[in-house]
Amino acid sequence: MGGAQRNARNKKKQAASAVAAARGTSSDRNKVIIGVVFVVLLAVGVIGGVLLTNQAAGAIPVAEVKADYPVQRQEGTVVAGKDTAKATIDVYADFLCPACGQFEKLYGEKINEKINSGELKVRYHVLPFLNSMSNPEGYSRDAANAALCAADGGKFPTYFASLFGKQPAEGGKGYDDNRLIELGTAVGAGPDFEQCVRTKRHVALGEAELKAFTDNQALVGSRGTHGTPTVAHNGKKIEIADANWLDQLIGSAG
Repeated sequence: MGGAQRNARNKKKQAASAVAAARGTSSDRNKVIIGVVFVVLLAVGVIGGVLLTNQAAGAIPVAEVKADYPVQRQEGTVVAGKDTAKATIDVYADFLCPACGQFEKLYGEKINEKINSGELKVRYHVLPFLNSMSNPEGYSRDAANAALCAADGGKFPTYFASLFGKQPAEGGKGYDDNRLIELGTAVGAGPDFEQCVRTKRHVALGEAELKAFTDNQALVGSRGTHGTPTVAHNGKKIEIADANWLDQLIGSAG
């Protein structure tokens, strides 16, 4: 019985000590609160990281694109459209760039229509601009390489649209070579496509395109920095905030 009483007294002392600690200085309480907040944020970060890491899982759906126009790769640039087109633009894009994905959703179909109609020719520059922003690093580089490989197989327009159709999140996991190759097979990029992707055949071309882009003072933005997407006409950056920019460009060229 005495032991039970001592245990009870000890428990009361422990409880009292806990209450006293809880009623300590505001600094102590702040430390506790900060510690709890840190743990919560850490947990959220871990969960978010897991979600982002898994985001690029699964096959890449094919975005069918009607491309009744010539397409050819010229070093690291893919040229789409007829030489007789009224206007020619340069489009600089990164397959991991969220703004580039939004640009493709807003204007991709219309740009393709103008190329099909013979009014527009586009010089596509796929850049490894955000190469360090995937987990693991390298998705921008690998996707740009794969797109150039698809151009060799005559399937660039569909491949380009498909990579933006189900775009990985910036900071998350990009599609690996197996997924990029699966997409190439699905769009009919040809028997050499897999080797082109796995050997990173056109990586150096993509890196050269990126250097040329960042060294091009005519494409420097109002804050003195480069960014994607960037659209240029006759070597000068054009504003794409106006939804009618493409019609206005072709109209003025005509």
